[in-house]
Amino acid sequence: MLYNLQIVFRSPRRALRRLPIATMAMVFPLSITLGACGGSSDSQNRSPQILVAAASNLRPAFEDLAWQFTDETSIEVVFTFGASGQLREQVLNGAPFDVFAPADPSFTTEIIDQGLATQESEVEYAIGRLALWSAPNVETPADITQLADSQFERIAIANPEIAPYGLAAVQSLTATGVLPTAQNKLVYGESISDTKQIIDSGNAPVGIIALSLAIADGRPYVTIPESLHEPLVQTIVNVATSDRTEFAQRWIDYLSSPAGVSVLEKYGFARP
Repeated sequence: MLYNLQIVFRSPRRALRRLPIATMAMVFPLSITLGACGGSSDSQNRSPQILVAAASNLRPAFEDLAWQFTDETSIEVVFTFGASGQLREQVLNGAPFDVFAPADPSFTTEIIDQGLATQESEVEYAIGRLALWSAPNVETPADITQLADSQFERIAIANPEIAPYGLAAVQSLTATGVLPTAQNKLVYGESISDTKQIIDSGNAPVGIIALSLAIADGRPYVTIPESLHEPLVQTIVNVATSDRTEFAQRWIDYLSSPAGVSVLEKYGFARP
């Protein structure tokens, strides 16, 4: 099965490697084959590795944390970032993940209810935020109500059907009374990172993205009041079908460690 999501490999002393989509069909079969070759000396000498499926808004923080985690534990982390709803479907369909970290606790609850994640490992470790974000050379609106202005012909948000940050964007537009005016101007990214790319490319002059992505980029942004939407609680679980649960649990625990909390706060996440 081809998992049409971007995969990022981490190694403590090597540069980050991103695999193009064309190579993805080989990634999981290769990982499974290597894991099964326990009798070879190469397998015995290989550092332990975990596969983490994570919502796109977590990418800057998780990539930052992975270097420290691997240096401290010698456990390499392989990420798949995407919309939470898409990742949930991958887990339900048997994708070989060890950890699942969506942007909505209902997704981890569903995985647990299906017997595909361990209740004991579930942790609420952070709360995310939204930010207004503009294309280069476009002034970011001072607040969300300005999205009703006619100068903004397109407004990018993540697909609310599969991306919790997209749903929170709709809730924010609704709470401020902007949605009726903005409804026909909305363009949707498949994930929150895809939404940011739509804005960065100028295909939409403005939009609503994860605060973490805005902070990582460094351009001006405006934080959206958290009172306008339901809390963006970040949960994480250990996938029950994994044969690397011990290593996966160490990653989950690391998120609540002083190092983990420090990095998460750096990217705008609050403690639950």
